[in-house]
Amino acid sequence: MHYRELKAAWTELTAPGAPFEIEEIEVRGVKLKSFKNALPNVRALWLSTAQFAEREYLVYQDERMTYAQAHAQVNAIANWLLGQGVKPGERVAIAMRNYPEWLLIYWACVSVGVAVVGMNAWWVTDELEYALKDSAPKIVFCDEERLARILERPATAAKSKLVATRMTSLPPGVIAWKDVIAQAGSMPDVAVDGDADACIFYTSGTTGFPKGAQLTHRGCIANLFNMMFSGQVQALATQRATGVAPDPAAPVPIPIALLTTPLFHVTANNCGAYATTAAGGKMILMYKWDAGEALRLIEREKVTAMSGVPVMSRELLSHPDFATTDTSSLMTLGGGGAPLQPDLVQKIDSQVKTARPNTGYGMTETCGIITAVAADFFVDKPASVGPAMPSYDVRCVNDAGETLPLGEVGELWVKGAPVIKGYINRPEATAESITDGWLHTGDVARIDADGFIYIVDRKKDMVLRGGENVYCAEVEACMHHHPAVAECCVFGVPDARLGEEVATAIVLRPGHKASADDLRAHLAAHLSKHKIPRYFWFLSESIPRNANGKFLKRQLRETLKLEEAA
Repeated sequence: MHYRELKAAWTELTAPGAPFEIEEIEVRGVKLKSFKNALPNVRALWLSTAQFAEREYLVYQDERMTYAQAHAQVNAIANWLLGQGVKPGERVAIAMRNYPEWLLIYWACVSVGVAVVGMNAWWVTDELEYALKDSAPKIVFCDEERLARILERPATAAKSKLVATRMTSLPPGVIAWKDVIAQAGSMPDVAVDGDADACIFYTSGTTGFPKGAQLTHRGCIANLFNMMFSGQVQALATQRATGVAPDPAAPVPIPIALLTTPLFHVTANNCGAYATTAAGGKMILMYKWDAGEALRLIEREKVTAMSGVPVMSRELLSHPDFATTDTSSLMTLGGGGAPLQPDLVQKIDSQVKTARPNTGYGMTETCGIITAVAADFFVDKPASVGPAMPSYDVRCVNDAGETLPLGEVGELWVKGAPVIKGYINRPEATAESITDGWLHTGDVARIDADGFIYIVDRKKDMVLRGGENVYCAEVEACMHHHPAVAECCVFGVPDARLGEEVATAIVLRPGHKASADDLRAHLAAHLSKHKIPRYFWFLSESIPRNANGKFLKRQLRETLKLEEAA
């Protein structure tokens, strides 16, 4: 591939006077990289979309809303919030599925300096109670399911006003959505600090209570600029390499995105919704993920981009209706939240004629992406997650926090404008995770000579077998090359002799057969003996995941019995 051209395009786009010029700023006493031309806050982003008034913005089932209609409701919500006494810097929670109201509330809050608390729609009563007490929102917007859970313990939200959406009959004291959007008017004139919290998103940890990450306006905008830069730099590099320039008279395509993951995470909100909204695109929302429904929507709405966790792309490509569905509008297919295994990169590139594979690696703690890669650069290095975006410094460190030479494996640390302010009410956790502006990602990685980053595994998920490191992601990637494997999750289980042993849970494709010995033989052709799982469980249903699509390895360890393994 044309890495010389990529470097040249990178330099051109980030140079002084260029659209993505990088400058060094001081934030909370730490010098960070940032985009000189970045918007001052998220309010400015939303207000800029008024120019798209007549375009369709949100589609949910049979409901359709234009940008003009969205702006009218966002203005009404913002005025209502201020009328309720909610002040800039205070918090409002959203506890609902991916309804259009979610985004309308979000844009209204950030436009008047109010921080959005994204409540995980999968949470049960105990988890909701914890997050509401931790974040102390003034208002809680919820749908029927979340309202019922909150009202199981009325004291939980006793200090918050409750607003219910999509309900015809309301319990006493609960405010109706129609009353919130009844007031017409323009957007209130409120000054919003770039270092203020735009939202609080809770980390999707699988142990203990989650931590509320403080995503600032500066961080969210920096993430948007990183995403825009990624698309432009790869396009410019390809143009330089091929000598084929785009037709200046050709119309700029309007993005049509299918959002498949929850809006209370950065994947759908900060990456999907921000990027599509900034470009005046259309978003199609789903009640819940279903590959067959996704294919129907792609064909009906002429979707140009679908992004989610990797298993969603797998299910799309393997669905019985895929071959008979018109997917020719798709230009990109991929996602984040977990690594896209190399075989999936190749499948996307070969099975969807018009779409190119893409991925972004990031975290809640970085307001979205750290790296991004797509098209030929991804196909050429399918095991990579791409180079770090311009607003970051990156390094791999050893356990002592010392920077390792290029190519050596260590924990990835990143520093830049998108890194969160910290965790609310958790100064100790903030201090443990961020050192002088450097975020400890918890991911084991290496960086190659072209600056491309390879995520080897999660530091905490790595299996230490007899003193040898076994990286689960490597074993999973190899397992996925077997034609019978639909899903697999590799994890460690206690072992008296070796400390830990390698184990895996497998879901086979319908109509396919494979035994543990078959899969061991397949792995043995590609991996060292100590990396091959000792224990295999064949599951009849999908492997359990959290709301962000990540496998619940701790739950698997606790529920699967060694004596029942193959």
